Amino acid sequence: MTTLQTSDRATDAPTKDELVQRARDLGPLLADNAAKGESDGRVAQESINALTEAGLFKLAVPKRYGGYETNMRTLMEVTAAIGEADGGTAWVATILNGTAWLTGLFSQRAQDDVFGSDPDARVCGVITPSSQATKVDGGYRVSGRWFFASGSSHATWAVVAIPVTNAEGETVDGGMALVPATDYRIEKTWYVAGMKSTGSNCIVVEDVFVPSHRVMSVSQAIQGTYATELTDETMYRSSFVPFLTLNMVGPQLGMGRAALRMVTEKASKKSISYTHFDTQADSVAFQLAIAKAATKLDTAMLHAYRGADDVDNAAADGSYLDYTTRARVRADTGKAVETVVEAINDLLFASGAGSFAENNPLQRIWRDSSTGARHAHVIPDIGYEVYGKALLGVDNTVTDLV
Repeated sequence: MTTLQTSDRATDAPTKDELVQRARDLGPLLADNAAKGESDGRVAQESINALTEAGLFKLAVPKRYGGYETNMRTLMEVTAAIGEADGGTAWVATILNGTAWLTGLFSQRAQDDVFGSDPDARVCGVITPSSQATKVDGGYRVSGRWFFASGSSHATWAVVAIPVTNAEGETVDGGMALVPATDYRIEKTWYVAGMKSTGSNCIVVEDVFVPSHRVMSVSQAIQGTYATELTDETMYRSSFVPFLTLNMVGPQLGMGRAALRMVTEKASKKSISYTHFDTQADSVAFQLAIAKAATKLDTAMLHAYRGADDVDNAAADGSYLDYTTRARVRADTGKAVETVVEAINDLLFASGAGSFAENNPLQRIWRDSSTGARHAHVIPDIGYEVYGKALLGVDNTVTDLV
């Protein structure tokens, strides 16, 4: 097995704090473009260009290709900072960075295909199997349709789930395949109430050849066995499912903070209709609502950061999280997202019906957060059931993605 020495890689990656500050510095621009992104059904190109120039699509790209090769906690904090400006933009940054990490698990040859000639390559992905694959000499012929590919409008490659078949046509495993944008088309199917700017449309592949070196086993990845030969790269030792699920929490944390800030900033100027309160801030009921919402956001952050630190510490130690901890991280993910949604809902109740005016960004935060929270990987009750079964020693009949 080949390993790459640290001295062979770039070591001048920005710190976490520097990357978070870059995201905050872009906040006004991203916020200004949020409405356009929503109306266009894709993040504004100006925002994509700004994120690219700031290096915020390189968080999970290997240093060998000029990336920053950070960690889960950095990815979460940076996308939270982006989410404070716009949830849809943060979601796209989250998915494209997360799928760059996924690409780093593939063989070095596959990684070279993606990043070797284009260090700024962006990878989207859907790992729900909805395709057919026929084994042929040197690889597979693949056809399929994958919903919903966030950020696909801005991607140059895609990771898609395929059945791994043998010569007799029998499915022997689940796989992930890397496909260049030249080999697929995007079908517009994303007509939704929230997260409109994510452009989470359908990827369509029609009888395309995918070489074997661009296919990786899902079942082996779940157990921590990856195709990459470069085993000294810490970020790509991160536990598979915990990384992919926690990756979706950052935008939620950011949207929650933004909602809290918007509501509290107006509290000293806005009255409460049909009461004797000249300002919301004078009301004890309002004060309690704000405190409860802020505490819920803190709870979400603590669950999310605990999970991220568990993932990062295990990767740094060269170990793989045990099953019960992986199950707990999945529950942590659901708890964090669930609590942010509750906090935002509480804040809009406290703020009043004006929060739903079309020109009020609070209503977009509410819609974006609520939509993102329904992603199948973060549904709270699934995480809780998986964790409860693990604690009780009951067989997991729910999902293999732990």
